[in-house]
Amino acid sequence: MILTIHVKPNAKVTKVVSKLDDQTFVIALHAPATEGKANEELVEFLSDKLNIPKTFINLKRGHNSRVKHLEVPEGTNIFL
Repeated sequence: MILTIHVKPNAKVTKVVSKLDDQTFVIALHAPATEGKANEELVEFLSDKLNIPKTFINLKRGHNSRVKHLEVPEGTNIFL
């Protein structure tokens, strides 16, 4: 399953800002958008929220963009 995430780096806290549809979210990240720090924090945050290992989350597109496509295992409960 592919999740579309719109990230907002350099926020005061890391949190889900809004849910646009079942697989599209806006997430504020505390980490800056440099040297992959925001991507790392996003994967850690989603791993914790979805209760799956970080290795199960694969950043497919958007390594240098604010719109990211992440692949998670089918059947994962998305309750952000």
